[in-house]
Amino acid sequence: MQLGNLTWTKVADHVHKVVVVPIGSFEQHGHHLPLLTDTMIGAEIARRAEAELGDSAMFLPTLWIGASDHHLGFAGTVSLSMEVYTKALIDLVESLIGAGFRKIFLLNSHAGNIVPAGTALYEVNLRYHEEMPDLWLTFASWFDLAREQVAGLDGMTQQNVLHACEWETSVILRAHGDLVQRKTVKTARTPFKSDFYSPDQSGRSRVSVTKTIQQMTPTGALGRPDLASEDKGERILQAAVTEVVAFVREFDRWEPTKPRPVNTKPSF
Repeated sequence: MQLGNLTWTKVADHVHKVVVVPIGSFEQHGHHLPLLTDTMIGAEIARRAEAELGDSAMFLPTLWIGASDHHLGFAGTVSLSMEVYTKALIDLVESLIGAGFRKIFLLNSHAGNIVPAGTALYEVNLRYHEEMPDLWLTFASWFDLAREQVAGLDGMTQQNVLHACEWETSVILRAHGDLVQRKTVKTARTPFKSDFYSPDQSGRSRVSVTKTIQQMTPTGALGRPDLASEDKGERILQAAVTEVVAFVREFDRWEPTKPRPVNTKPSF
């Protein structure tokens, strides 16, 4: 159920439900995918999840702008700085809390949103944790929720999502195939080898390295978009929706948690 379809006088009847907030981005996705790729993917997953959940959960429209400053070297990217995006999410979540919602789920489709979203939820929880023991603030990226399921699909090459890659290209082929520039698919495979760092994000990194996307790939894409297909896209969407729905249903059953009293007596 879409929260935005209600009048304000009806909101109180639904505040006991989980409210899902899909968040995306507006950034370059290589030579072949549209700027709204992340938002389109998140919106499609949310649409399908809403269809399964019906009126048992509330959904907001997908927030199309994200923290994408590391993509600004490519034309068309529209971004909010980390500080501004964090504050925007804080205000968004606090608006929902003010309306009475106590179970809020940010459903993410852009890796650049992970840090500011985590910071936003951390700050809000600290602000309300004592007076609202029933408040639950949760966050997950679809590609983390369904990573094992997608990686295990027949024919999948990548073990995790990259950027404008096999996973993302497949989903857009399925959901918005007319927007994919198939003849312009280009990627960049980084020859750099390390036991600790995967420059093209195709493997497991044990250290963090700060780089812009422009420094990592001249095309703006990573992974194997050339191996994408509409069939893979449908199966990726099904896997993601299954996990999102399963989480929302479980989340709906979570109980309030009260802070444990602090022991002020010395232990000696």
